[in-house]
Amino acid sequence: MDPLDHASASASASASAADTATATATASDWVHYSGREVLGTTLLRAHFDTHRFERHSHEFYSVGLTTSGVQSFRCGGGLHHGLPGDFILFNPDQAHDGHKGTPEGFGYTMLQVPVATMQAHQDQDAGRDLGRYFKVPVVRDAALARTFLAAVAAMEQPGETLRGQELWTAFVAELMARHGEHACGPGKAKAQSQSEALLRLSAAKDYLAAHFHRDVEIAELADQTQLSRSHLTRAFTACFGVPPHVWLNAVRLSHARRMLLEGQRLAEVALACGFADQSHFTRRFKGAMGVSPAQWRQMMRRRP
Repeated sequence: MDPLDHASASASASASAADTATATATASDWVHYSGREVLGTTLLRAHFDTHRFERHSHEFYSVGLTTSGVQSFRCGGGLHHGLPGDFILFNPDQAHDGHKGTPEGFGYTMLQVPVATMQAHQDQDAGRDLGRYFKVPVVRDAALARTFLAAVAAMEQPGETLRGQELWTAFVAELMARHGEHACGPGKAKAQSQSEALLRLSAAKDYLAAHFHRDVEIAELADQTQLSRSHLTRAFTACFGVPPHVWLNAVRLSHARRMLLEGQRLAEVALACGFADQSHFTRRFKGAMGVSPAQWRQMMRRRP
């Protein structure tokens, strides 16, 4: 059996195994987070039929391999489609949504990689000039897909931590060597790091990070940047790849995930992170993560 066909079969098997361990929105929608973590990287498998991801972003890199169906999404101003065997690649803070492209839905295996982890995989000792950002959101690379599946299998094998780390490190280095670049999305802004415009917009970003717990208004950001309200959103989006409200939501969800793992109550987390109420929090969380806050916490707590 071809490795990619095997991945699709494994994803379907995972759905059955996860049915009792993971609450799902419908019989055909499921998400399963692995109990193991390698070098800060979280592994998940999922299949979606009815669920639609709202436009959102993450503070981490997302490296996914479509295993079944067609995964359709908007990113970078265009509509993209991931077929079985295609990599789906999102940079940190890169806005995207997601929905099925065919009636049977779509499945994928995804790795959520912290920025620090990705940067630590730069192969400087070998003299390789690796990129830091993905060039495009959809890539077909059959050889790299097989390497990805081997790394994922090793990551999930108890007692094989070193092997899993080695294969994962080798995969990331090859991925960025083949499909990475130095200036993409946020990287373009960094190339102009001395400009007054960037300094102003960075002030808005810092303001959002410091006031994520409040219902921030655009007038506040305009004051921070000394830009007009109409120009602010366009400039922020061009600089950082996402509009202010999407970036703010990612900051809120990052804090929320930490608080959930600390055992705080959902209602308390919702209010502490700037959401109007628990219902609002749940909608935004599921719109970005694919599962409710309670479901996500239940799965993450099974980690050893």
